[in-house]
Amino acid sequence: MADTYTPPKVWTWDQDNGGNWSKINRPIAGATHEKDLPVGRHPLQLYSLGTPNGVKVTIMLEELLALGHEGAEYNAHLIRIGDGDQFGSGFVAANPNSKIPALVDRSGPEPVRVFESGAILLYLAEKFGEFLPSDPAARAETYSWLFWQMGSAPYLGGGFGHFYAYAPEKFEYPINRFAMEVKRQLDVLDRQLADNAFIVGDSYTIADMAILPWYGALNAGAIYDAGEFLDVQSYENVTRWRKMLLERPAVQRGRMVNRTFGDPAHQLHERHEASDFDTKTQDKLDAAE
Repeated sequence: MADTYTPPKVWTWDQDNGGNWSKINRPIAGATHEKDLPVGRHPLQLYSLGTPNGVKVTIMLEELLALGHEGAEYNAHLIRIGDGDQFGSGFVAANPNSKIPALVDRSGPEPVRVFESGAILLYLAEKFGEFLPSDPAARAETYSWLFWQMGSAPYLGGGFGHFYAYAPEKFEYPINRFAMEVKRQLDVLDRQLADNAFIVGDSYTIADMAILPWYGALNAGAIYDAGEFLDVQSYENVTRWRKMLLERPAVQRGRMVNRTFGDPAHQLHERHEASDFDTKTQDKLDAAE
């Protein structure tokens, strides 16, 4: 058993203690360097990376375009968080929290910034009148599941993912503690999907778009290499839902945008025109990725 840690009276930052992501985590906010953000020609400017939080938004944008909303055309600029792009002055102006994604809507007389992935999904749903039910009860249910994801995913990512995959040392207690919580979350989803085609009944909503990149990827064993450890395939309703959503062409395109890992044929580092996808394979992404 490891020695018991006794916290000091006043915490101080040890820059070398933080594992693989120590260089991008710090206890202060603000910019570290001057760097303007690029601006493309479309109404919407997205600054992001193909992580689960970034994928939520690119799926939403591709779904809106698939419905014929020309105003949803967007430029997706790559933010390499490992290089510290999120601490540039331009990005901090778009998102003072220095996290991807950040959206700037330039369709009106003045630019509108929107940060936090859930807020971006809501903003776009309200702007275009899509993927957010008009019925008050269904709308409230969608809100609830959207915010369930926003509140639950930190236990999956910063909790389980950190201690299981990224922490400089592995300890039994935090891994077990967060594994228990993640499996509880998967059970919550599996029970909801037992009697519902989508997260909110028969309607495909922003709740599905928010939850898929995190819990769909987890169910596929695609994040943290923890599929067997968490027995993810036992959640059969989540598996059915994931496979159904991955059949959607807009989901397949959205998962490619700002992606910098995996099969190069499934990566589109930046998206500036719909034709950018023509240079990439149109084969479906492997559902087990």
